[in-house]
Amino acid sequence: MGNQVIGIEISPTAIELARARAKEMNVTVDYRMADMGEPYPFNNEFFDLVIDVMSSNSLNKKERDIYLNEVRRVLKIGGHFFVRALCKDGDKNAKNLLRQSPGTEYDTYINKDMDLIERVFSRQDFVNLYSKYFEIQKLIKKTNYAQFKGQSYKRNYWLAYMKKN
Repeated sequence: MGNQVIGIEISPTAIELARARAKEMNVTVDYRMADMGEPYPFNNEFFDLVIDVMSSNSLNKKERDIYLNEVRRVLKIGGHFFVRALCKDGDKNAKNLLRQSPGTEYDTYINKDMDLIERVFSRQDFVNLYSKYFEIQKLIKKTNYAQFKGQSYKRNYWLAYMKKN
């Protein structure tokens, strides 16, 4: 028995690219254009697993509250939630961006190159927010290098493995 995979994306360009990649990999994914900061068109306890790889970083506080409530609602009891989020701790690039291009909300900055507002989390801020909704089973800080406009940037990320009880 196979798995049903659904992807939510706000960008039509990203959906086109994802569909092409899924076809190349011979996997079936139901991509849907939607805003993850709005209510989801899924029944309660619909998913066994929800994965967020950097998608929620651009949500504002109101959208983030909706997102977390909706993920909790659509995730089955005992279901798993994986998040990769931007980490503030020890990230000089993030701290420079917060200082040079601050956003209007706490620990946000304006990423002018991508025309996005992004949120970075200290460990304590991440735990305080996500533990209201999920049991954090593991929270790991990782460092990677991101390429943008031919320049390499060192970035820190949180990898969070959580569960709905």
